[in-house]
Amino acid sequence: MKIAIVTAFPPSKVTLTEYGYHLVKHFAQKDEISEIVLITDHTEEEKQLDFKTNNCKITVKDSWKFNSYANVVNIYKAINEEKPDAVLFNLQFMKFGDKKIPAALGLLLPMIFKLKRIPSIVLLHNILEQVDLNSAGFASNKLLQKAYNFIGTTLTKFLLKADLVAVTIQKYVEILEEKYNADNVVLIPHGSFETPPEPSFELPKGAKKVMTFGKFGTYKKVEIMIEAVEKIRKRTNENIEIVIAGTDSPNTPGYLENVKKQYAHVPNLTFTGYVEESDVPVIFNESAVVVFPYTSTTGSSGVLHQAGSYGKAVVLPDLGDLSLLVKDEGYRGEFFNPTNTASLADAIQEIITKDDYRMALGKNNYKAACSLPMETITDMYIEYFNTIAAKNAGMELVGNI
Repeated sequence: MKIAIVTAFPPSKVTLTEYGYHLVKHFAQKDEISEIVLITDHTEEEKQLDFKTNNCKITVKDSWKFNSYANVVNIYKAINEEKPDAVLFNLQFMKFGDKKIPAALGLLLPMIFKLKRIPSIVLLHNILEQVDLNSAGFASNKLLQKAYNFIGTTLTKFLLKADLVAVTIQKYVEILEEKYNADNVVLIPHGSFETPPEPSFELPKGAKKVMTFGKFGTYKKVEIMIEAVEKIRKRTNENIEIVIAGTDSPNTPGYLENVKKQYAHVPNLTFTGYVEESDVPVIFNESAVVVFPYTSTTGSSGVLHQAGSYGKAVVLPDLGDLSLLVKDEGYRGEFFNPTNTASLADAIQEIITKDDYRMALGKNNYKAACSLPMETITDMYIEYFNTIAAKNAGMELVGNI
C-alpha cells in the first residue's frame, strides 16, 4: 500500500511535529506499506528521516507553509501527482495557521479527497467543543468566541466528510456522534511513541530535575512552575533544577525569552531550546518529575505518553482532557489547581520528597504506556484503510452492474 501522510515533520516547529515523526516511523516499518509520501511543511533543513524503514520508500514533498493561503492548492497538487492508495491527515484546528482563512482552507482537504474517492482518514487531535478558547489563548472576547465556535462547528462538519475521523479520547467520539449525528468517528488512542526497556526508576546523582516539555506561551505557561519550585526551595533542603524543554508556541513568539529575563535571578533554571528527537530520551531520563503547567487542554497529550514511556511521575492540572486520559488509559500522577501556585508546589513536593511514591507512579505510567505502543496504533490505521478501500470497491462494483 502506498499512503500519503499530511503532517508537520522535524525539523519543523509547527504543532504535532513529534507525533508526525513517530507516526511515519512506525508506518515505515510495516510490511503492508510499500511507500509513504510525506506531505509536509517547508523547512530549510532536510527532513529528519533517521530511522529504519523496512524497505519502505519515503518520498518527501515540501508542500505547505504555516499561514499560507496556497496550502490547499499545493497539497492537492502534491497528492494528485503521487496518486497514493490512501491519505492520512494528522490534524488539529490550528495546524495550517493561526490566521482564520489559511487555517480553515487547509481543513477542507479531507472532504476534497473523499470526493476523489481516495480513502482518507483524519486523525483529529482536538475538537473545539472541548477547548476553552480564552484559556487556550485563541479568543477572550465573548463575541469573538461565538464566531470561533460557529467557524469550528462548520469546519468540523467538513472534516466529518472524510471516510473516517479518528479521535484519541472516547468522550470526543460521543460528542461528535451526538452533536453532528456522525457515524464515521472512531477511537484510535494516541499511543506511546517509544517503549524503551523498563528503566531503573533511579535518578542520576545531583539536583532533582523538575521538567516541562512542549511549545509554550498560549495555554502552557511556565511562570507558575518556576514560582512553585521557588516555594519548595524555601521550605525544604531539596536540591532542585528547573528545566524548561522546548520552544515558543507559533502563536507567542518571544514568550520564553521574556520569561528568561523575568526570572534571571532564579538559580538552577535551564532553558534547553528546541530538543532534537535524539535528545528526547536524555531529557526525560534525567528528570525526577514531568510537570504540565497548563491552563487549558486542547487534545490528547503526547508529552504524557512520552513521560510514561520513560517511566516518569507526572504532575497534572485537574482539568479537561488530561483528566480523561488518566482515567481512560490508566496513567497516575499528582493533580493541582492550574490557577494556584501553592497547589502546584504541594503536588511537586509530594513526588520529589518521596522516592518510593515517585517510583511507584513511574512504574504505573510505564505500564500504561506499554499497553498502547505506536506499533499497535498504526496497525489500526492500516486495518481501517483496508476496510474503506474494500467498501469503495464494493460501491464501484454495484455502480457498474
